[in-house]
Amino acid sequence: MSRGPWIALGLAGFLAVAGLTAAVAVPGHDRDTPVHDVRSWTITDRNHVLEPHWQTSPPVGGEHSPQWLACGVYDRPVDNGLAVHALEHGAVWITYAPGLAADDIADLARKLPAEGILSPYDGLPGPVVVTVWGRQLVLTGAGDEGLDAFLAEYGDGHTAPEAMASCAGGLVRYATATGTEA
Repeated sequence: MSRGPWIALGLAGFLAVAGLTAAVAVPGHDRDTPVHDVRSWTITDRNHVLEPHWQTSPPVGGEHSPQWLACGVYDRPVDNGLAVHALEHGAVWITYAPGLAADDIADLARKLPAEGILSPYDGLPGPVVVTVWGRQLVLTGAGDEGLDAFLAEYGDGHTAPEAMASCAGGLVRYATATGTEA
């Protein structure tokens, strides 16, 4: 049998795998969800480190602190490394720009799942950002309908590597200009 068909088949397989790898490895938008404009990342690094680093802000996953953040509503920025560990456990992290109206913060708190974190965050790309492991959506505000759709699609934590773990028993630690404080 000629090698031509095998070469063509091998080349087609290589191109299919390369195309799939590029589609998965590059941040993009989910296409199978009714929620529009959700950014997605494939996260492979889940190491516990004392000084984690991220390429997104707020972080969507990756290396994180050995401990996790207790779920709840916070009135100050929280430790990112602890929050990312809570994301690994399936938590939802809703962040809002400092200065957001108190009524809007209360609306966000009412929508927060039991396995969720709500906190202010400096330097957001929009007034509100909702994050789960590997997924993030920038919202126009607390009343943006995308929040409800995002929570319906991702609020169960299924994108997280340890989705059935909880943020119960986590630490409470705030971010400061020089690091963190308990």
